[in-house]
Amino acid sequence: MSPPPDLRPYLRTLDAETLADLLHAQAERDPELRHSLELRAATQSGDVSEAHRLLDAAVTDGNGEYTAKVGAVLDTLRRMLDAGSRADLAPLARRTVDDISEVLEQSGDHTGDLGDRLDRAVELYARACAARPPDPEKLADWILEVEFDGPGRPSIALADFAAPLGEAGLRRIKSTVDDVLTASGPGHRRDVAERLREQLAEVLGDVDELVAILSAKPPRRDVSLKIVRVLRAAGRHSEAIAHAARALTHDKNGHAPEPVRVPEPDDETSRRRKEFDAEPDCGTFAALREAATADGKWTTQRRAALARLRELAAEGPGHADELARVLLDDGRPDEAWRACVRFGASPELKLELAEQRAAEHPAETIPVFREHVDELIERKDPQAYREAARRLKLLRTLHKRAETADEFTAYVGALVETHRRKSRLITEIRAARIAIPKAVTSPRPPR
Repeated sequence: MSPPPDLRPYLRTLDAETLADLLHAQAERDPELRHSLELRAATQSGDVSEAHRLLDAAVTDGNGEYTAKVGAVLDTLRRMLDAGSRADLAPLARRTVDDISEVLEQSGDHTGDLGDRLDRAVELYARACAARPPDPEKLADWILEVEFDGPGRPSIALADFAAPLGEAGLRRIKSTVDDVLTASGPGHRRDVAERLREQLAEVLGDVDELVAILSAKPPRRDVSLKIVRVLRAAGRHSEAIAHAARALTHDKNGHAPEPVRVPEPDDETSRRRKEFDAEPDCGTFAALREAATADGKWTTQRRAALARLRELAAEGPGHADELARVLLDDGRPDEAWRACVRFGASPELKLELAEQRAAEHPAETIPVFREHVDELIERKDPQAYREAARRLKLLRTLHKRAETADEFTAYVGALVETHRRKSRLITEIRAARIAIPKAVTSPRPPR
C-alpha cells in the first residue's frame, strides 16, 4: 500500500487566514488539539497564569486524557524556556512535577508514558530553577521531601540542581543526609541517604569521599570502573592504575548482603490503622501518624493512608476538603493546594489556601481570587461590592508579581464593561484607586 500523499506543499499555497480557519475548525472537533493550541497561545503571550489554568483543566480530567494533556503542558514549558521567557517558570514546572507524581502514586503505575513525562518535568524544573533560581534552602527542602517522603519517584539527580542549590542548598541537604545516616538503621531512609551522600560527593568534587563510598560497596565491575574514572578525572592516574589492577585480581565470589527484613507493624500502629480505615479523617490520620512515626513506619503508612483519602476525594468535594485539611495538618500546604485543584474542593477552602499561597505563588492563585470577585459581585449588595474592589487591589498586586500587569488591565476592562450598569460597583472600584481603561464604556444609571 502506497503512503498517503504529503499535503504540506498544498498547504503552503494557502493564505494565513484560510489556514487559520481550517485549523480552528479542526480544533473545535478535537479537544486535544484545541488544548495544545491554547497552550501554544499562552506560550507566545508569556501568560503563565493561563498555563496554570490549563494545567488545572488537565488534572481534573480522567487518567486516560491526563497523560496527553500534561505532555502538552510540558511542551509549553520547554518552548517558554527555549525562548528565554522573562517569566518565572519554576513554580509552574515544580507544580507539574508534583502533579504527575501524585497521579502516579494514586494509580500505582510507574511505567509507560506518564513515567517518562515525569522525568521530562524534573528536567524542565531544573532548567527553570537555573534560569530563575528560587530560594536555595526551600529548593533543598523540596528535594529532601521528594526523596525521603515521596512515593519513590522521581529520583532527583543533584547535579541537575547544583547551580540553583548553591552552597546554602547543598549544605542543607548534606546536613539532613548526615543526620539520617547517624540515626537510621537499615531501611528506606538510609538507602536514600546513602544515594544522596554519593551524589553530594560528586557534585562537591570530594574525590576522597566519593572513592571511599564506592569502595565500600560490594565488588562489581561497574563500581570499579567508576572509581577508575573518578581518579583519572582528578588527575590521580597512578591511583587509577593501581585500583584497576586490584579489581582485575579481586575475588569475584563475594557474598551479597542479607536482605533487610522489615518487621510487621506493632499492635499500636495496627490499631490506629484500623481506626483510620474505618473513619478516614484528620483525627484518625493524626493518631496514625503519631503511632507510625514512633515505630519508624510513617513513610509507608502515610503513603497508604493518603492513597485512601485520594480515592475518597475523587467521590466528591466533601472528601476533597478532608484530604486537603489532612495535608495541611501534616505540614504539606503545597500538596493541600494541589488536592484542592485536582479534586474540586469547596470554594471556601480554595480561598483559604489561596490566601496562604498568594505571596509565594501569585500566578497559581489568580484564578481563585477572580472566581471570588465574580461571586461577590453576584451578591449585588454594597458591602460585597466593597469587598470585590478590595480583592481587585490584591489581584493587581498578584499580577504585578507574576509579571502579567497588562493582563490585569485587560481583566479590569472586561469586568467593568460586563457590569457597567452596576454604578455602586464602579464607584467602589474607583474608590479603591484602581484605574479603569479609558476604552471602557462609562457607567450608565441603573434602570
